[in-house]
Amino acid sequence: MTNQHPITPPPELVEQWLSEHYGTPTEERKRLIGGLATEAAQWGADQELEACLWHLESTRCNQIVITTLRAARRPKPPSLKEQALALVTHDFSDQPCLSKEGYALIRRAL
Repeated sequence: MTNQHPITPPPELVEQWLSEHYGTPTEERKRLIGGLATEAAQWGADQELEACLWHLESTRCNQIVITTLRAARRPKPPSLKEQALALVTHDFSDQPCLSKEGYALIRRAL
């Protein structure tokens, strides 16, 4: 889910944070701390969403609204079937064939 999560701090902001705390960051530190910053941002966003949903539930908000809000803010990634179907129905006029990854995805879906 990490790659699909909608809450990810931009690399420039992570680099700014690194510079403020550690001086000039190394590439390894950027990678390690960047991953940690992303995880922390995602955790915080998930906590905030759950707190908002809990508040809506406690005020007896319509359950359909709560479910719709959760689905809109934390969409599920497309299934393997949906990804393969998107590749198969793609217009290949600008690209003559599928990539190796595309073929592998379709094979996994089948």
